[in-house]
Amino acid sequence: MAEKKEHKQKQGQINIELDEKVAEGTYSNLAIINHSVSEFVVDFVSIMPGTPKSKVKSRIILTPQHAKRLLKALGENVNRFEKAHGEIKDYEQPPIPLNFGPAGQA
Repeated sequence: MAEKKEHKQKQGQINIELDEKVAEGTYSNLAIINHSVSEFVVDFVSIMPGTPKSKVKSRIILTPQHAKRLLKALGENVNRFEKAHGEIKDYEQPPIPLNFGPAGQA
């Protein structure tokens, strides 16, 4: 008789799958951030020099609590990166005219 093997996950573990298409990633050099009382919307855009029009490549919608956790995690990762590789230079860029309404940029 064949023995059936069961793989039990430890309490609190999450099994996360990453398919090939998503694993390729999407390049972005501009993030446009808007928010309401219940959500943060982050649009990732790729702006190329000399191109008058660009499209949003990806949109991520977060709860305010998750946006704050993302801010903290990103800050911690930037700090670790800079300790290992040196300061990340923040070069001034000319303002990009956007007609999305009130927004923050990153």
